[in-house]
Formats: sequence, structure tokens, C-alpha cells
Amino acid sequence: MPSRLPNFINKSVMLVAGLMCLAPAVWAAELPRIGGHPDLNGIWQTMNSANWNLEAHSASKIDSQWQLGSLFTIPAGQSVIVEGKIPYLPAALAKRDELRALWPKSDPETLCYLPGIPRATYLPYPFQIIEGDRDILMVYSYTTSNRTVYMSNHQEPPVDTWMGRSNGKWEGDTLVVETTGFNAKAKLDRAGNHFSSALKVVERFTLENANVIRYEATMTDPQTYSAPWTIRMPLYKHVEANAQLLEHKCTPFAEELLYKDLEQPAKK
Repeated sequence: MPSRLPNFINKSVMLVAGLMCLAPAVWAAELPRIGGHPDLNGIWQTMNSANWNLEAHSASKIDSQWQLGSLFTIPAGQSVIVEGKIPYLPAALAKRDELRALWPKSDPETLCYLPGIPRATYLPYPFQIIEGDRDILMVYSYTTSNRTVYMSNHQEPPVDTWMGRSNGKWEGDTLVVETTGFNAKAKLDRAGNHFSSALKVVERFTLENANVIRYEATMTDPQTYSAPWTIRMPLYKHVEANAQLLEHKCTPFAEELLYKDLEQPAKK
């Protein structure tokens, strides 16, 4: 009697292949939605050390903080840059090295200034996305900052600011946000990575499942970089029953740095 095993194997392979083809459609149908688009509402946070350095880096000590021992050190981290490294122009690379040598004084985060985009996304603090029928609001616990993603009233930024102006649109199930109009005072991380006021950031928020957003941001700045470059990382949703965004009002923590030299000496 001829064996039927080969036919059985062929049918099994065809069945598995068919299910794999259907999987993306089934998965997409299971995404939570609001107004026909993926529901991005929630409190989100990264799990990486990109705020220390977007490029790959080893764990290391901070010489100026030697008294704290291992309590305050730089954690190791893999690069979140798709291309591996930032393609700096020579003069911009020299500036990066100078800023790095002057840290923490060279970093506006030290003084609780606004973080800029895209850094606001991967600071070590959660942020909340509030998606309604029109514009989208992103609220950050760090220094109680926020930004509006304008979904219809697209305009050029009237003035340059720390956070720029964000115009958004949907491309299929991906929220695409273009932000320009930066004053170039913010930095990209604690390692001195920087940009000019010519920076254009294009972010993509893609809901992979109910609790994970695939985030990427492409930076274009011909005054600083020799080519556009992209960062990519997951954002994780806080799923605790009592999850809420707590304030991180850091200005009082920086007051001595900001105003110490203005204090009047005590009278004897």
C-alpha cells in the first residue's frame, strides 16, 4: 500500500502557511480602536538607557559623583539608533565631545528645562497619551510638560520653542508626527548628543498590541548631520489597576543651581 505520509505533510505545511498569512489580519483586527484608529490612550514608558546615551555604551562611573559610589553610575545600554551611530558632521562631532566633557552643566535636564522632542519620549519617566476625536495630547510627568499633536490644523511653527510644533496624521494604523520649530537649546541625551534649529523630527507610533507601541523617530538636520538617522524602541503600557501619571516638578530641585549666586550673604 503506498504511503500517505507525504500528502499529509504537504497538507499540513499548506495549512500552517495559510494560518501565517491570516495572522497579521487577525492580529490587526484585535487591536483596541477609537474612532477607527488604534487606541493609543494610556500611560507609556520606555525600558532602556537611551536618555544616558542613544549610542551603545558601557556601564561607567561619574567622576564628579564619586562620593555616591555605585548609587549614581551610568548603566550600560545598546544603541537604539538603527544605523548604529549618529552621522555627525565634523564640527558637530567636536561640539558633541565638548558638551559631553562639560556634563552635567551642559545638559538642560540638570536645570529642569523642557526636554524637547524626541527626548521627552525616552526620559526615565512615564508619559500619557490622550487620544480623542480630534487632536492628540501627550502629557509628561517630567517638569509637567506637554505637547499637542495637531491632527488637522497643520501650520508652520510661529516661533522656535523647546518642544517645537507637532503636526500629525494617520498612515494606515501608524500615527505619524512631524515636529519642527526647535530653539536648539534641548539635548538628545546626557551624552552631549545635540541638534540645531534646523532639526525636523518625524515620529511613528505603531500599536503592536494593546500594551506595546513600536516607536521610531527620524532626525533630519543638515546643519548637524551628514544624513538622516532613526531611533527605534518599544514603549510599554502601565497596566496597573491604579495607574496614573504622577508629577515630577523638578524646578525646586534645581533652584540652588539656578539662583545660588543671587543669595545675599547672611548679616553678622
